Amino acid sequence: MVCLSCQIVVQYELERIGLTVIKVNAGGVEILEPVSTDQMQKFWVALIKAGLELMDDKKNILVEKIVSAISEMIQHPEGMKINFSDYLSGKLNLDYTYLANVFSETQRIAIEHYIIINKIKRVKQLICNNELNLTEISWKLNYSSVAHLSTQFKKVTGITPSYYKHITCKGSLQFEMCEL
Repeated sequence: MVCLSCQIVVQYELERIGLTVIKVNAGGVEILEPVSTDQMQKFWVALIKAGLELMDDKKNILVEKIVSAISEMIQHPEGMKINFSDYLSGKLNLDYTYLANVFSETQRIAIEHYIIINKIKRVKQLICNNELNLTEISWKLNYSSVAHLSTQFKKVTGITPSYYKHITCKGSLQFEMCEL
């Protein structure tokens, strides 16, 4: 349950079957009373209908928490001058090597590559928002330099950030203007 809409669906469905929800967050739910087998079955069906699934495997739950923490750090990195390994191990109170091994085992991608791919997705968003230049984006996402960001961007996408902006962001702006 990484996204807010997933959390809202989960809370709604739990309340709909008569449970008192204390807290819903990424990777977990706290409810006031015990859950009957019938309630659990109804909840399970409601989640499937909503396109969600209930995770009861500890490794998958941990991976969901890792994904949520990575997303949080990429979306809101302001003031976080800490590397991902320290952030994840501190946030989840587990050794980073263990976290990386569980993640790689279940997701079939190294946690470092997952982080890089998602940072580049964020860079793309920020480029198209056109509010920050590359220097500001590199600083915001804790890159050591614009050159480091650009090199990583090109390795992942095959094109430079400036070319990406030229072909993607400006093209969509022109398309939107033509529609008006």
